[in-house]
Order: sequence, then C-alpha cells, then structure tokens
Amino acid sequence: MHHEREGIQPVEPANHFSVLRRYWRLLVGCTLAALVVGFLLTPAGNAVDNGKWQCKVAITPVAGAGDTVRADQVLSYASGSDVTTAAAKKLHVTDVQGLVARRTVAAASTQMLVFTTTGPTQQSCTELAAAFSEATINGYSQEAAKSANDSIKRLQAQAAGQQDQVNQLQHDFNKASGADQPKLQPQLTAAVNALTSTLTKISTLQNYSQTDAIQQWGSIDARETGGSLLSSPSRGVRLGLAVVLGLALGVVAALMLSRMDTRLRTRNGAEEAFNLPVIGEIPQLSRRLRRLREPLVVARPSDPGAEAYRSLRSTLLLTGPSTLSAQLSDGTLNPAELISRRLANPAPVILVMSGRSGDGRTTTVANLAAALAETGRAVLVLDCDFRQPQAHVHFGVGDGPGMAELLSGEQLPELDDLIRGTNVDGVSLITGGNTTAYPAALVLRAGEVLRRARRHADVVLIDSSPLLHANDAYDLVQHADAILVTVMAGNVTPEQADRVSELLSRTGVPVAGVALLGTVGPSGRRNRDALRSPAALGARPASPALPRQALDEPKGRKSAPSWARRGPVLAGEPAVARSEGEEL
Repeated sequence: MHHEREGIQPVEPANHFSVLRRYWRLLVGCTLAALVVGFLLTPAGNAVDNGKWQCKVAITPVAGAGDTVRADQVLSYASGSDVTTAAAKKLHVTDVQGLVARRTVAAASTQMLVFTTTGPTQQSCTELAAAFSEATINGYSQEAAKSANDSIKRLQAQAAGQQDQVNQLQHDFNKASGADQPKLQPQLTAAVNALTSTLTKISTLQNYSQTDAIQQWGSIDARETGGSLLSSPSRGVRLGLAVVLGLALGVVAALMLSRMDTRLRTRNGAEEAFNLPVIGEIPQLSRRLRRLREPLVVARPSDPGAEAYRSLRSTLLLTGPSTLSAQLSDGTLNPAELISRRLANPAPVILVMSGRSGDGRTTTVANLAAALAETGRAVLVLDCDFRQPQAHVHFGVGDGPGMAELLSGEQLPELDDLIRGTNVDGVSLITGGNTTAYPAALVLRAGEVLRRARRHADVVLIDSSPLLHANDAYDLVQHADAILVTVMAGNVTPEQADRVSELLSRTGVPVAGVALLGTVGPSGRRNRDALRSPAALGARPASPALPRQALDEPKGRKSAPSWARRGPVLAGEPAVARSEGEEL
C-alpha cells in the first residue's frame, strides 16, 4: 500500500521546447520590437554618437607668456565656433555639429587647458584632438599677435611724445646756467626713464607677436574605452545584437507566462486535477487535418493521430465494461439471430463528455466510433448536444430530424426511421435534430430511448453538451455504462477539472478515464501517486462491470455512497462501499 502523500509533490522540469513552441508569437513579437527599437535608436552607416576611443591633449602658455595668457581666456576662445570651423576644415568634414558633439574642453588649472575627444578608432580620435589643438594654438596666437601689434602702435605713439619731451628738456638743460641746471636735471631724468620703459614694452611686445602665445603640452593621450550596443561601428552588428536581446527577452517572458499559466497541458497535470487516469493522448493536429470532413482514422489511417485514437480504443476495451470488450457482431449471424443476440446482450453505452466546449468531444466521438468499427463492431452514435450539434458534419450526413424530435415525441417511436448511414462503414448516426424546446427537458425520455438504442448496434456512443455549461450531460450520465472524459490541452484549469471530478463522483457511474487531446510531444511519466481514486492506489486486474440494476438506479436517490464521494469510479472496477474510517 502506498504511503499517504504529504505536502506538495515534486514537479518535473518543464519541457522548454514545448513552452517556446506554444508562445512562438510572443518570441516573434519581442524580436521584431527589439529590431525596430534598435533601428530607430542607432545611427546609420558607420556614424557613432560616442566612440570607443578617448583622446586628451593639454595646452599651456609658452615660456615667458604666463603673465599675459590665462586659461579662462583660452577656454573662451577654444569654445567658440572659429576653432570648430578651423578643425572641420583641416579634417575635410562638413558636419560641424557632429565634431562639437565629439569634443569637450575644460580648464584643468589657471595655466592649462584640456581637450577631450572621442572616436570609433584611435586614428580618428587622435586626428580630431590634434586638429582642435592646432586650431586653438594657431587661432589664439594670431589673435594675440594682432592684439600685441595694436598695443605696439599705441606705445610707439606714446614713445614719440616722450622723445619730444626728452629733447625739449635736454635743450633747456643745455642753455641753462650752472645755477639752473641742477633744477632741470630731475625732470630730464624722469622723462628719459619713461621713454626707456615705453621702448622696453615695445620691444617685449614685438618679440611676443613674433612667437605663439600658447603651445601643446606633451603628446596626445589616447585610451580605448568600452563600447555599447548603440556605439558599434556597424548598424548590422547593432541590429543583430538587438535581435538576440529581443529573443532572450521573449524566452524569459514565455517561461514566466508558462509558470503563471495553470491550465492543464500534460498527462500528470490532467491525472492529478481530474483524479482519473489518462487512458489516451492525442497529439496536436495540423490545421489541415482539423478541417477534414470525416474522421481522421478513416481519412488518414496511418497518421500518428489516428494511431493515438486506436490506442484509446484498445485501452477503453480493456478497462471499460465487460460487454464492451465482447465481440458481439462476428459477421456469421443472420439478421434475426443478430437481433436475438442483441436482445440477450444489450450493447454498452459510452457517454463521451467534457467540462468545457472546445475540448474535442465530438471529434473524439467520431474517431472512436471509426476505430471501434474497424474491429467489426456496429457502432451507433447519438448526438445529444442539443445546443451545438456537430456530429453530422464529421460523418458527412446532412442535418435533419434526430434526437431532439425523438426525445420530444414529435417523430414515430421507431429508431429505424431516424438512424442514418455515414461515410464510415459500420457506423450509423442519429443526428441532434432541430430542437426548439428547452434542451434540458429533452433528456427526460432518454432512458427509454437508450434502452431501445442498445438493440440496434454493438456499441452506443453519446455525444453530449459540456458538463460545466449545461445540465444535459449530467442527466444522461445515469443511463450510461461508462464515461469517457475529454480535455483539450490548455483549455481547462485545475479548478474546472476538480469540479467535473466532483460532479462525476456523485453519480456512481464508472469512468473509463480521460482522453487528453492536443498534446505537444511526450507529456512525461505518469504519476500514479497523484491519483487518489481506489484504482490508482495499486495495480489490480480488471473486474466485472457494475450490475445493470446498479447502473439504471433512479436519479432521485438521496445520496451517493462513501466511495463515490472519494472520487469517480473507474470503469471495470467493482463499486465496493467503504466506511468513512476504512483505509483504501
């Protein structure tokens, strides 16, 4: 006996490839979004907004010009448009604003100015720094020389006046008497000193105007810096990196959505949620196969999906009622003997139901009927989905009177008048009909109709309405020998599955299991411990089906037995009542 489970069972690793395949639209959307953003945010061609190389060059006054040159003056001139225009001209570049964006200039001290430039390569960065340095040195030196020449002209005019004053004082000194000359001597000396000072300034300015006022200090310092996606020299490289980034974001988003999506997609998840074994896994079909107007088992007999339906049939024959596994129609009986045989051994009724619409219920009925017909059984399909009857579409039968008219009493009581042949040998159909009455009221006569239907085939399959959307299927359950639940991968939540399991447990009708449709790849090892039903707690041989009187128990019974409240009864297992305190 298995030990009782405690806590949360370990979860098997997710199939990442299946997750990515499921969310492929999200991956494509993230990749395209990253591609568009990368295209809009990155410049075209080989242009860059911040390069991978950084160069610095320092500028200081020449020797002897430190008193007349200040860094703030040079900074003001270097930041002007004249220097940028001269640098662009030297580099033969027309985009002047682009050069401005690639250089910064700042005063490192009162005697030093520093240019910083960027570029995609060391050569381009060095050439730009050299061009700005040369343009600043030449331009400022020319401005300084022009200012010096203006000062020289002013001082020369001043010196000429001073020279006239000295000449006049010297003339007066020579004519003066010996007693007056000592009085004129201080004036003459002062005038000569003033003239000498002016001439000295003129000489200094003349020397200053003939040389550069500032000079480059040392060599250009070039260093490589780390680039970014947007600074790559090639737009193709940038867009390629953007695609990779978008794809990575899409993968992360897909895995996060997969974690948050609790809908049932795997075998283990379905078994644990429904508390029932999955007896068939139907792979996801292509859109072309889903559009077929006949069962896949007949249209594409070698397709993996058709083989999956045959596997479901075989499992249903082994686990279903004992009358289902019997070969009632061996082909050697005449019609009278066949009728007598069916009266003695009525055909089993299999109710195919689902919790929600879109769970592949009608498709499963059509293919399961075709698969059973391949074994030589005569199959009768009853379309009891009175809201959206679609069985006639799968079997190539036109719409017309059917179960709705039969159950409402509008047609003759003979089923032969309503049973119609199909495009599948061995399969007949009673369509849903044209119902105008409230669907729930039609199933009141279902017991009598199904009793008579058992005599017209070896197996009777019923297609019903979704259990969670309508009460029709729940009213039909009491007349069935076994139930097959279908679920489409990704269409049902664990809460909805638990509700279906709870409703079925109250009926006491054997449940064959669950058919999981639309699976992508293998869904993993079956977790038997996840099943809490009696049949899941240990392997045991198939037992006879429930007695007919137990299956036909009136709907008005007061309560289901204690074993029914623990979980749905599996088809082929005896319904043995247990007390509430008894262990399984």
